[in-house]
Amino acid sequence: MKNRVIVLTALAFVAATPVFAQRPEERSREQRPPEQRTQQEHPQREANAPRANQGRIPPAPARREPRAAPEPQRHDGGRMNSTPHVSNDHWFGHDKPNDKRYHVDHPFEHGRFGDIGPSHRFRVERFDRDNHRFWFPGGFYFQIAPWDWSLASDWCWDCDADDYVVYDDPDHDGWYLLYNVHTGAYIHAQYMGS
Repeated sequence: MKNRVIVLTALAFVAATPVFAQRPEERSREQRPPEQRTQQEHPQREANAPRANQGRIPPAPARREPRAAPEPQRHDGGRMNSTPHVSNDHWFGHDKPNDKRYHVDHPFEHGRFGDIGPSHRFRVERFDRDNHRFWFPGGFYFQIAPWDWSLASDWCWDCDADDYVVYDDPDHDGWYLLYNVHTGAYIHAQYMGS
């Protein structure tokens, strides 16, 4: 009987050793739910820092005047970049607010996506290349605007390399902007629910 107690005590101590080996800040971080952890606490996020927009995730774009034209980024030597992208926290190439392609009879028909803005980074969990749809963890899925597919067709949709941030499109009701934190490019997408 005495030997059994000693053996059980020794086994319990061996099983608990990894817990005591952790530093206190690691124990407290792991005890919090994932949604309460900061980006710095996710090792994959630190190793996968943004490469575009001077290494920063941009703030949300501002609403523009209804007749505002897409603004190209002007470079030295007269070159211009009119593709939708972000540089120095400025959103370039965003289509006109009154562009008829973005008219939706029932904006947010499938509800609103709540995890928007720079504090929410996602990796694509599933991708349907034929129908231009993608899913985030939790089953939230989006449909890419047909006219933006050519901008995003070469993104790394089905690998674990690119991270994305979703923003409300301030100029087009019912649409979201999907920003690729590594290329700096963005496209339009509609939330289709979960």
